[in-house]
Amino acid sequence: MAATLDDTELMARVKQGHEPSFGILLKKHRAPVVHFLYRMVQNAAIAEELAQEVFLRVYRARATYEPAAKFTTWLFRIATRIALNSIRDGKYERMEEPLDGPSDNAAARQVSDTRPTVEAVMVKQARLEEVRRAVAALPEKQRAAVLMHKYQEMEYTQIAKALNCSESAVKSLLFRAYETLRARLAHMA
Repeated sequence: MAATLDDTELMARVKQGHEPSFGILLKKHRAPVVHFLYRMVQNAAIAEELAQEVFLRVYRARATYEPAAKFTTWLFRIATRIALNSIRDGKYERMEEPLDGPSDNAAARQVSDTRPTVEAVMVKQARLEEVRRAVAALPEKQRAAVLMHKYQEMEYTQIAKALNCSESAVKSLLFRAYETLRARLAHMA
């Protein structure tokens, strides 16, 4: 029965003390939250730690939860605050880690005729890394807005609620961020 409930209904059940509902929410949203946090802090271990803090805060706030917005908006507002606080406080040292590390798998090293060449793969990886660095170099709020918009596919209203600003401020943040990215990545066009 719980699998058919939406996030807001699950959170309402958590508020009433139903522990399995929290487990369902955690299982459903953990990976997107970790991925979002990774893109914010650029460190997988720190992203995992911050995600634990996010869900701990969600659980602690269960008694006061009010479904005024989508659950994901509320969740990403908490995640954004935790990430921004972590960055500002310098609590964690920011270290860049490659998302796709080298593989020891012999099959992965073999290149068939239908696959791109090694050079093409390396160029693609270099371009992706350059885009990641450009996004990571954006000011904190712009970066958060871009990550929520492009990677989490959130709407302007949801982003505005998560960042605690107006919808027009979100549009302005995104415009400035995309202009900066266009300028930094123009050589790739």
